[in-house]
Amino acid sequence: MTETSYLSSVRASYDAVAVDYARLFSTELDGKPLDRAMLAAFAEYVREDSGGGGRAVADLGCGPGRVTAHLNELGVRAFGVDLSPAMVAVARRTYPGLRFEVGSMAALDVADGVLGGVLAWYSTVHTPPSELPALFAEFARVLAPGGHLLIAFMAGDELFRLDHAYGHAVDLDVYRTPPELIAELLAGAGLTEAARLVREPGPDERSPHGLLLARRSWASPADPAGPRSTSDRGTDPR
Repeated sequence: MTETSYLSSVRASYDAVAVDYARLFSTELDGKPLDRAMLAAFAEYVREDSGGGGRAVADLGCGPGRVTAHLNELGVRAFGVDLSPAMVAVARRTYPGLRFEVGSMAALDVADGVLGGVLAWYSTVHTPPSELPALFAEFARVLAPGGHLLIAFMAGDELFRLDHAYGHAVDLDVYRTPPELIAELLAGAGLTEAARLVREPGPDERSPHGLLLARRSWASPADPAGPRSTSDRGTDPR
C-alpha cells in the first residue's frame, strides 16, 4: 500500500472500532505487571531528567487515552496524539482533564527538542518497516536532549492482516518486529537503548511483546548541532 492508503486505512479502522476498543481495553494494564513496571521506570526517568517532570510527555497513537491517564497518575504531564478523530473524541470524554489532539505521529505539531518523553505504546505496529527510520527521527526531533522514549511493540519477524477486530470490519497490516531491529533503527535516529524487556504473550495475545527504553543523545546524528530554535516548527508544550 502507498503511504497515503496505509494511513487512511489505519484512521478509518480505528474510527470504526473506537468505542468498543476503549471498552475492551479499559483495564488492560491491571493484569500486566511487567508493562506497568516499564511505564513506571519511564516516568521516573522523565521526572528525574526534566526537573521534577516539568517537560511534557507525548503519548503518540494514544487511542482512547488509558495509558496517557496512567502516565499522568505516575506524575508526568502527559498529553495524547492520535490519527483517529473517533479515538480522540473517546479520550476527551473519558479523561476531560487531559489534553488530546488529532494528528500524525510522523509529522507532529510540536517544536524541536521540547519534550521530556515520548511514548509509542504499540502505535508503530501498523507502520511498514521501511517507514520506521523517518518515524524514529521524528520522535528524536521533538525530544529534548537527554529525553526518553518508551516503545512497546509485537516482537517477531512477520506481517499479518486483520480484516475483522473488536466486532468491526477493519483493514490493517500488523507488523511483528525483531527487538534488535527496533534498537538499531532507534540508534540511527540518535536514541540510545537503556533497557529492553521481551515477555511471553499473555492469554489473549498472539506473540511475544517487546518494550524498549531509549534516551536521546545530546547531539542527534540527524542534527549534530542539537535542537534548532523552537520557533521554526510547532509550539512549545511546556
